[in-house]
Amino acid sequence: MRTAKISRKTKETEIEAKLNIDGKGKYKIKTPIGFFTHMLESFAKHGLFDIQLNVKGDLQVDQHHTVEDTGIIIGQAFSKALGDRKGINRAGYFIFPMDDALAIVAIDISGRPYLNFQGKLQRRFCGDFDTDLLEDFFYGFSTGLEANVAVKIEYGRSDHHKIEALFKAFAKAMKMSCSKDKRALKEMPSTKGLIEK
Repeated sequence: MRTAKISRKTKETEIEAKLNIDGKGKYKIKTPIGFFTHMLESFAKHGLFDIQLNVKGDLQVDQHHTVEDTGIIIGQAFSKALGDRKGINRAGYFIFPMDDALAIVAIDISGRPYLNFQGKLQRRFCGDFDTDLLEDFFYGFSTGLEANVAVKIEYGRSDHHKIEALFKAFAKAMKMSCSKDKRALKEMPSTKGLIEK
């Protein structure tokens, strides 16, 4: 089983995570930001990842450390659970429509972190979530996993729908990237024969 348990404690945040990549979409997620929790639950459900996550952060400052560090930890959990990367598709993408919104995510688990984020939101807050930090979450994830992540909100009226479409596309793209190809279970998905991590 491709599983990982990881924790991180700093002066700003305290985060514990358990991940099963080959799960059934079961989750137990607790963060101090309700809308953010909802998005992470959606990610687990639509990617069929079993995730347990407990997040505490210095919200008396702002949400930045909490959101970005959560991205880092989730990325690191995937990195650990994937092990040597043999047999995985490595790359994945998904276009997810949700009501008035459309979001696109493409991921390459290449060993080289990079984020390209495109998308405009109308409001500073969606529920209790600071939407300025959406990009920071994906930056943290890209860094933690050491993956090339491209995310784009193509269009939409509702910020809620745009962000939710993005997290669902993210889930499906990660599911594709992490899936194994039966024809190459013992092969490294790189002509170099190595994906650095």
